[in-house]
Amino acid sequence: MSPNQRKPERPNVDLPTEPQSSETPIRGYFKRPVFDAEAIRGLQRVGVVDVGSNSVRMVVFDGAARSPAYYFNEKIMCGLGRDLAHTGKLHPEGRARALAAIKRFALLADDMKLTSLTMVATAAVREATDGEEFRTEVEVYTGLEMQIIEGTEEARLSAQGVLLGWPGARGLMCDIGGSSMELAEVGDNKVGRRVSSKLGPFRLQQIKGGKKGLREHILATLKDLKAEVGGEHAVLYLVGGSWRAFARLDMERRGYPLTVLHEYALTPKSIRKTIDWIQDRDLKTLRDLTGISADRLSLIPTAIEVLRKLLHVFGPKHIYISSFGIREGILFEQMPDDLRAADPLIEASRHAEKASARVPGFGRKLYDFLMPLFRNASHERLRLIRAACLLHDVNWRAHPDYRSESCFDTATRANLGALDHQGRVYLGLALMNRYKNNGTNSRLTPVLSLLSEEDIRQAIMLGRAMRFGSMFSLDGPDSAGELRYFPKKKVLELILQPSRQALFGEVAAQRFEALAKTMGVTTKLRILRAQSSKGSRIGASSSSEGAVSGAVSESASD
Repeated sequence: MSPNQRKPERPNVDLPTEPQSSETPIRGYFKRPVFDAEAIRGLQRVGVVDVGSNSVRMVVFDGAARSPAYYFNEKIMCGLGRDLAHTGKLHPEGRARALAAIKRFALLADDMKLTSLTMVATAAVREATDGEEFRTEVEVYTGLEMQIIEGTEEARLSAQGVLLGWPGARGLMCDIGGSSMELAEVGDNKVGRRVSSKLGPFRLQQIKGGKKGLREHILATLKDLKAEVGGEHAVLYLVGGSWRAFARLDMERRGYPLTVLHEYALTPKSIRKTIDWIQDRDLKTLRDLTGISADRLSLIPTAIEVLRKLLHVFGPKHIYISSFGIREGILFEQMPDDLRAADPLIEASRHAEKASARVPGFGRKLYDFLMPLFRNASHERLRLIRAACLLHDVNWRAHPDYRSESCFDTATRANLGALDHQGRVYLGLALMNRYKNNGTNSRLTPVLSLLSEEDIRQAIMLGRAMRFGSMFSLDGPDSAGELRYFPKKKVLELILQPSRQALFGEVAAQRFEALAKTMGVTTKLRILRAQSSKGSRIGASSSSEGAVSGAVSESASD
């Protein structure tokens, strides 16, 4: 909503007013695509305030729009929906805390000069008898427009958050909040059937009849939901704080080496083992092990009863945790179709190269130069290779002694979509070897257990290929020569341009040999002759096989 537009009238309440900023951001509900111009896509900040039953959070997205970049992210555990099933009203303390948080968020939005800010309220506010009153209170105090959305709309937006992180997602999304649980089917980059239920932990804690009564209620409700969204979904995408907390506990039980929640894969068998493991421990022990908040852990016993029945009713074969939900779904809502269709990993890598690399645009040249080595690679592997080439130099400002580890941490810890855990480690290992020549690092051994021996070798090979190609010519390696790979003959050939052959100095030769050694091939070097007056090549002036140079000292400057 424009600052000059009047908000629709709300029920009158007797509240003191506070002065409002004269430079308020646009308050809208999906008014227009924000990233509809190329110049805006990389710069626009988009704010979202999510007023949930358990938490109130403000997120501001920035930068590479197709893959969320979090300029600001703050959450307050307010518990608005606590006791809603008994009282029919928002929890008084939670209401006061939520209002205080939103006041702060409104001021921060003005400080950041946001041009787009969307605030949505979900189950607790829409179901409470004083929900409209609270909305009016928020608007009077802050000037922010709060949209109270229906359950099916909440399901749609949460499912869009999954699509933002998984462009190829196909299956069933399940978003559990404090007072509700939503299901929606996703596929073909769209949201299909969707439904909302009252299977949130706050409500379920009020079900009578003990554990037996609770389980019967959950089972009956899920069977009704299955009739609405179908039961033929092999993949289940879990959204929401309770599911993320459960995944963190699953990691702890398994001793999983990479504590990144997004795209964390679970199996029905692992889930059942973790449920038993949780039930054998008290909540304080679980908190000490994982650092999960007491408020969040208090909902886990109820949430796992829902999860147990989800597996029984829907029978998914593959389960994934999504860190992206309704807030990212609102970001997805504001994207034009061409941006939605883009690859989040590649878009984020492009943005990082543009912002941080020494020579933006070099990654594409490096990728083209190295392509002869990867002609038989799968589409998924080529994505990782392309991302690695785009990211190969974004950590150049790090201290040389720690640059390789910084590269590894960037890839494995970054908040990237469309990148599973094996892909993270492969990408990190490749980038690490772009800056070092001794393979792996013992500190990383636990994480490398996620890869096969062949994947580790391939990642090291890619790193050494980038290590050679990135320094061969600063104008782009293709300007100096061309790679040819003959896998049957086990020969790696470098064809040099005659005017640029001096670029193949001692360090370049050493790195070329290191690449060949990793590949298990011999090397061949050819220098093209000068062009004839008609522009055609006359032939090769020289050729050598085997080692192209002896041992040399290597510069550490890059």
